[in-house]
Amino acid sequence: MNKDLIAVFEYLEREKGIGRKVVINAIEESLTIAARKSIDGASNVTVSINQKTGKIDVFSEKEIVDVVEVPAQEISLEEAREIDPQCEIGQFIDVVVTPSDFGRIAAQKARQIINQKIRSAERDVIYEEYRHRVNELVSGTVKRFARGANLIVDLGKVEAILPMRHYPKTERYNVGDRVFALLFEVRDTDIGGAEVVLSRTEPEFVRQLIHQEVPEVSEGTVEVVSVFREPGYRTKFTVRSFDSKVDPVGACVGVRGTRVKNIVSELNNEKVDIIPYSDDPIELLQNALDPIEIRKVRISEQDKVCSIVVDDDDYPKVIGKRGLNARLNSQLIGYDLEIKPMTEYTKTIAVERKELAESEDPILDQPIEKIEGVNQLIVDHLIDGEFTTYRSLLQATSEELAKKANISLVMADNVLDQVRKQVQLTND
Repeated sequence: MNKDLIAVFEYLEREKGIGRKVVINAIEESLTIAARKSIDGASNVTVSINQKTGKIDVFSEKEIVDVVEVPAQEISLEEAREIDPQCEIGQFIDVVVTPSDFGRIAAQKARQIINQKIRSAERDVIYEEYRHRVNELVSGTVKRFARGANLIVDLGKVEAILPMRHYPKTERYNVGDRVFALLFEVRDTDIGGAEVVLSRTEPEFVRQLIHQEVPEVSEGTVEVVSVFREPGYRTKFTVRSFDSKVDPVGACVGVRGTRVKNIVSELNNEKVDIIPYSDDPIELLQNALDPIEIRKVRISEQDKVCSIVVDDDDYPKVIGKRGLNARLNSQLIGYDLEIKPMTEYTKTIAVERKELAESEDPILDQPIEKIEGVNQLIVDHLIDGEFTTYRSLLQATSEELAKKANISLVMADNVLDQVRKQVQLTND
């Protein structure tokens, strides 16, 4: 009995999930190639392995003849009938021709082919078991490090790879640590095998965590519309409900925040923002910034740019550390985001108004009858306050306008903004 070969069969079946027949066929095929090179002159050489004992037999097909002239290809009738008593001259018969040292020679010559076949069979097993599980969450333990900081993770039947680029820079692992990750892909390797690739940085990883923690999401009552991440630092995801009685944000937060805490814990305390979804990018942005108020906003569909103004105190929060919050909100609404603090915006607008007021455009000295976007009652208050032309309005400050026309400071800002736009539009 070839105990070593039987041990290989059992190991591959138990650890790799590769059927014994698959392994035997691969070895028989590879040994046949080796046997043809080892036995000079033999024709139609085949190899047979007993799957119970591991015994290897090499057969060569020989023609039954009266007089043997080519021993490697012919056999006498007398010798042939010792194998098959019913055989006749002219027939072909398989004869055992296993060399005494074939085990050692064949193993040496066939090793590379056997490994290749086994890798191919292992790849098929991996594909069959894991290819339909892409985007599922899986759990394993760190077995070793490969090529720097890439992790080899033991999933049980197979070893997966968690590349360095697929886990946050803020995370550190040791051999034996538990790893919970997304099954990102199953791909071919350069040496003919297959490998399972894991990820903890993909937005889909967070989406699957939410599916796991929030029953309303897994049931379809609440939908996770989009997920945007800076892995290790911050995640923003938008949600909406298909049931008016279910608050999508509340469902994700859970009672006393238990659900979102579980998600944050798995993300190693990464900051998570849950945002009510809206088709309107401005409303969506306001939802993302809540409770910070957007003071002014302008969107350019042509350039895909959204410009907003916020109070000076809120500006650092809107930008975020190293611009992180602004970048994620830009991805969230699908526009490049330009953010200005109110003081800077006011100075810029004041310069624009001054330049307009000093221009020689005759429309600036025409009597005001109406201002687009401003209630006529407000216009009448402006005229009563001796602001009778566009030039006189552009030369005034918000405070002067509010005091003389008896309107609020907010309304005064709005009036000056509308006048500036109206004059610029006329010049264009």
